This record gives sequence, C-alpha cells and structure tokens, in this order.
Amino acid sequence: MATKPPPPRPAPRLYLATPVVADPAQLVSELPALLAAADVAAVLLRLAPGDERSIIQRAKALAKPVQTAGAALLIDQHFGQVARSGADGANVSGIEAMQEAMPSLKPDRILGVGGLVTRHDAMVAGEAGADYVLFGEPDANGERPSADAICERLDWWAELFEPPCVGFATTLDEAQMFAAAGADFVLVGDFIWQDSRGAQAVLIEAGQAVARGFEASLAHATVTGG
Repeated sequence: MATKPPPPRPAPRLYLATPVVADPAQLVSELPALLAAADVAAVLLRLAPGDERSIIQRAKALAKPVQTAGAALLIDQHFGQVARSGADGANVSGIEAMQEAMPSLKPDRILGVGGLVTRHDAMVAGEAGADYVLFGEPDANGERPSADAICERLDWWAELFEPPCVGFATTLDEAQMFAAAGADFVLVGDFIWQDSRGAQAVLIEAGQAVARGFEASLAHATVTGG
C-alpha cells in the first residue's frame, strides 16, 4: 500500500506588532484600512507604561477594530488585563511568566510564549499548552540571534512539533526567510511603522515576502521529496 504524503502546511500569515501605544486614537483610525490591506492573523498590542485602568482602556479601544477585521488582539506581557479589556489573549516572555499567566488565560484565551532561549525552554512551553512559541525577538538588552539561527530554530520546531511557531522579523528579507524556514506566523513591527512610505505599503510588501518564502519552501519540498 502506498504511503500517503503528509498534507502541505498552511500558508504562513502575518502577525502585526503595534508601536508602543500611549494614546490609541490614531491607531484606532488607521487599523481598519491597514488590516484590510494584508492577511493579518493577529495584532500584538505593545503598551506604554500605565496603571491597570489605562491599560484596560487602551486595549479595549483597539479590540473592536482588530476583531472586526477578523484578527485576534493579543496584549504584550499584561496578561492580567486580557479578560477585562476584551482582548483575545496575551504574549509573555519566558517559562515563569507563562506559568503565571496560564491560570487566567487557559483554556479560553490565547497564550503565546517568547523569551525561549533554549530548545528545552521551547519544548517546555509547547508541552505546557502554549498556543504558539516565538523565536527571534530581542532580549532586554536589545540583542537577538542571527537570522540564520532563527531560521534553524523555526525549521527544527516546524519539523517536530504541532503548536505553531512564530518568527520575529525585523526586515522584509527576514520575513521571507522565516516563512521559508517553517514559521506559521511572521511577526512584524517596528520596520512597518518606521518606513517613510507608510505602514500600509510596507505591510503589503511584508505579506508578499511571506508568500514568496512559502512558495520557496513548497518548491524545495517538492524537489527533496523526489
């Protein structure tokens, strides 16, 4: 009996990190057109420091336009404010933060985990029930692995494990590389917002880069598979 080939992996999607938000008004007005322009699965809300009430209010203001566009809103780090803000989940850094966040988020909300320095940390997060693992984001000192090292980690994870993996891209080239390496989602942020051409134009280009990377991975799989 012939062995049935594994189904092709779904096309990777964009995961958009916001600028650091103190006043959400401008972003609330920009997001509908931005999210309509590209295939964005989720938005990561990065918040300026504030008290609990201000964090909830800012997240609540952004939840509606994000969710109306069919994307999920995740709050970076502030998992304790997810439920009251109407957000869909949180992204936290490290195993300790994951363990702290899990009781308030699981099973109803999304819990993504970054800050995974070692392969063992990533496996612990996946086995504990993280909804995704994130590779390649800067540490507290602003340092991050090389793009090749991030690709290697994404390829390893995608080959062996079921939970989705996310690659943190700082350029269009990295977005393409990480999609080719096996990322289920490609997280894009600062370079989208800082480009003089405007966020929408660059986000569209990021989506195109991800699509090219995915196409390259399919072509490679076809060749290596005979």
